[in-house]
Amino acid sequence: MLQKERKKEVISTYKTHEKDTGSCEVQIAIQTERINYLTAHLKMHTKDHSSRRGLLALVSLRRRLLEYLKGVDFNRYKTLIEKLKLRK
Repeated sequence: MLQKERKKEVISTYKTHEKDTGSCEVQIAIQTERINYLTAHLKMHTKDHSSRRGLLALVSLRRRLLEYLKGVDFNRYKTLIEKLKLRK
């Protein structure tokens, strides 16, 4: 799970306006943090299948959010991809 402090830090980094906590950028950044955490967890605990299922659900959710953002505003999509270093 994400710590409260880390989540606030992610929100403050990716927010689009002062009271923003639910924009696409913020949601995608939070999902990316959770995906990174679960990936590290699954490297140590290879037989934890319930966490693996949760990871796949998070990846699917992030992919859908990215597709939505790409359709709405391509420039915001490109800057977010570069900030999160999602594409190589």
